[in-house]
Amino acid sequence: MKTSTFKSKRFKVLAERPVNQDGFAAEWPEVGLIATNSPNDPKPSIKIENGKIIEMDGKPRKDFDMIDQFIADYAIDVDVAQEAMAKDSVEIAKMLVDINVPRSEVIRITQGLTPAKITEVINHMNIVEIMMAMQKVRARKKPRNQCHTTNLRDNPVLIAADAAEAAVRGFDEQETTVGITRYAPFNAIALLVGAQAGRGGILTQCSVEEAFELNIGMRGLTSYAETISVYGTERVFVDGDDTPWSKAFLASAYASRGIKMRFTSGTGAEVQMGFAEGKSMLYLEVRCIMLAKGAGSQGLQNGSISCIGIPGAVPSGIRIVAGENLVAMMLDLEVASGNDQTFSHSDIRRTARLLPQMLSGTDLITSGYSAMPNYDDMFAGSNVDIDDVDDYLILQRDLMVDGGLRPVSEEEVLAARNKGARALQAVFEKLGLPAITDEEVEIATIAHGSKDMPARQVNEDLKAATEIMEKGITSIDVIKALAESGFEDIAENILNMLKQRIAGDYLQTSAVLDKNFDIDSAVNNPNDYQGPGSGYRLSQERWNEIKDIPQALKPEDFDTEGGK
Repeated sequence: MKTSTFKSKRFKVLAERPVNQDGFAAEWPEVGLIATNSPNDPKPSIKIENGKIIEMDGKPRKDFDMIDQFIADYAIDVDVAQEAMAKDSVEIAKMLVDINVPRSEVIRITQGLTPAKITEVINHMNIVEIMMAMQKVRARKKPRNQCHTTNLRDNPVLIAADAAEAAVRGFDEQETTVGITRYAPFNAIALLVGAQAGRGGILTQCSVEEAFELNIGMRGLTSYAETISVYGTERVFVDGDDTPWSKAFLASAYASRGIKMRFTSGTGAEVQMGFAEGKSMLYLEVRCIMLAKGAGSQGLQNGSISCIGIPGAVPSGIRIVAGENLVAMMLDLEVASGNDQTFSHSDIRRTARLLPQMLSGTDLITSGYSAMPNYDDMFAGSNVDIDDVDDYLILQRDLMVDGGLRPVSEEEVLAARNKGARALQAVFEKLGLPAITDEEVEIATIAHGSKDMPARQVNEDLKAATEIMEKGITSIDVIKALAESGFEDIAENILNMLKQRIAGDYLQTSAVLDKNFDIDSAVNNPNDYQGPGSGYRLSQERWNEIKDIPQALKPEDFDTEGGK
């Protein structure tokens, strides 16, 4: 609302509503500020000679940029392309939502589509149809969840406690990052120890510069990575000193060392960087997704991610965010579907942005639910944080949907947090790192966030973090420290994570581990949804868990004789 004076008191009140603190923009195709259907988007086409694509989406091979070339050479199945491209886009959209067409047939056809053709298919689908399709074509049968575990002070004790709590709440993956880069080894170790204290089998990562991230991954201090970013226009790639081939090489470097990895992309990135070339956000994101496919990545973190404010500002933007998640599924990739960076002052809009992925189910419904209060989320705040967790649990219960989390008691959380903090205290002592005091452990056990924590000696911590890298400390050293300090169960959990590196099973598409270190992936638990009674269904045990929120009154709470 542009004016500051109102004749209507009702309009004055509306102008002060949280939603009107958000930013909105009219479509502006010339700079790419348009969710989809840009007049500059190419029309679908393909020509193949001798098994090689010589024209794609109206552009001859001699005019391909490096992204076109990479997609044409590595991301499109030329054996099915002629058949797939000959199908009407509406027909393909109907295949996506038709319960009588199995996922395998949909995936076979979508492997042969060009970026413009995929974009055209999504353009024919409304938000409900996108959700119907997501329920059918996600790779793994059971939806799961991921969280951020960070804090404003890079306090390792609090990270360990928060990680342990997040583990018992049901998160299968946890991601940290740093405010100060040199803290990365501390944060990685704290996350590893804390998560495995909560339950065995949690995959963890520390999001930092790619070479450093690979280094700590090779040391066994992390088990996955997802911050390998790809972009939909050549200029953005060049500015980042990268190419699709360099990203593919990096992906192979992770995978060859037993580290699960997925790429990251999202609608709005090219607009944010100023090089959208007048194309729609959806079309450019489809190119990113096809790059991930062509590079051999098992999955993709997408859903606008750190650019969510841009699609959130334009018409149909949030619909297209769900659409990009669907496209990744159509290309048979694991999807960590965003819902991480916050984008709105409105609780209604934040919930509406979450529901398409939560209700239809994705491999990882959020790729960064903040396991802390949002002021501690070093990924710029999340769409949902720990203060929203009761709302989230009740949404699961209201709608009988599995959002990946479980109700927990205060006693269970306190025990997990204390164990995680004490275990890290023992590791620091054994490794000769700056001491963690009993007071820090006690406060971290009950803390809401970093504002509650006593200050640590930053210079000493940074010096020690640097020494961790210089001395070549690995997860084996952490395991020994835990075993020698009476935390044999946590040591065993971390050792089991290293054994998984050798087996390589969690490199499978959409792979996560349960508490027994058994793999749940698209290989051994593929999505087989074909309408009511098929696909993932809540077991009675899981439904009983979701229903059993502490706030619910129970028959035994009433004195039937005394009339309580």
